Amino acid sequence: MKKAFIFIFVGVLFSRSLKAQEFIPLWPQGKKPNYNGKKVTDSLYNERIWRVATPGMYAFLVAKAENTGTAILICPGGGYERLSHFYNGFNFAKWYNTLGVNVFVLINRLPHQADLIDKQIGPVQDAQRAIRWIRANAAKWNIKSDKIGVMGISAGGHVAATLGTHTKDESAIKDSLDKFSFHPDFMVLLSPVITMGKEAHPGSKKNFLGADTTKANIVNYSAELQVSSFTPPAFIVHASNDKTVKVQNSVLFYQALLAKSIEASLHIFPQGGHGIRLDNNPGSTDLWLELLEAWLKETEFVKPIPFK
Repeated sequence: MKKAFIFIFVGVLFSRSLKAQEFIPLWPQGKKPNYNGKKVTDSLYNERIWRVATPGMYAFLVAKAENTGTAILICPGGGYERLSHFYNGFNFAKWYNTLGVNVFVLINRLPHQADLIDKQIGPVQDAQRAIRWIRANAAKWNIKSDKIGVMGISAGGHVAATLGTHTKDESAIKDSLDKFSFHPDFMVLLSPVITMGKEAHPGSKKNFLGADTTKANIVNYSAELQVSSFTPPAFIVHASNDKTVKVQNSVLFYQALLAKSIEASLHIFPQGGHGIRLDNNPGSTDLWLELLEAWLKETEFVKPIPFK
């Protein structure tokens, strides 16, 4: 009953505050990197974003009294074709807010866009810049600069895993944010696209790599092959009956994390497919949010607010 009440309450909050969330553009006017000068327009259809002219993030900030100082950047899924920012972003944001976690939902450029010079680095450029933006404003938002994580769902998991494995600075534009680290302190990956190799999700691979399927490019963008000491701890969830993104993606990444002695927690459930939700999941899959909450507290990425 308590769980049901929480999600009803979250739904009420979501419906009341959806339009009130602040949208923060990531780049100053005229300084968006990787831009070839072609004009594109924002495209929103069927509650999904299909083209992004203004990369940014929606801020779901926690009131000071409930703020734990933790923040997370959510990278929505959509096969690198679109962004399912409502289902994969705003819904999760409200759940994190109940834990006292500040949330930022990323609206990143997509590889198919005509305004990109290098189509593959567009999403991670925006993700790096978003983390830098959060760190630069940590004091203003009562966020601890060492408690900033990233969550990725489906193809957004590939954005998040790339952010957590690629050390190359793709987002420096010679402004004040350059001095802040783009390194996430932890990762949460839900049914993530990880590899561009044999077990890749065909749609994400096609939309992301395009014609450049050279071995070097596949290796560079297969996150399981890029894990290093730079990579932060990770919590990974997948369903073994996922027919869209094979569960091997999560297994490969978990094995790579273990090989590099990176703290990781992997949860593979028998049911859930590629649509693991906030609640009403089949069988044991419905426990995943309880496990995530416990992991965040166990690792002290989320600490209880002390009574005053």
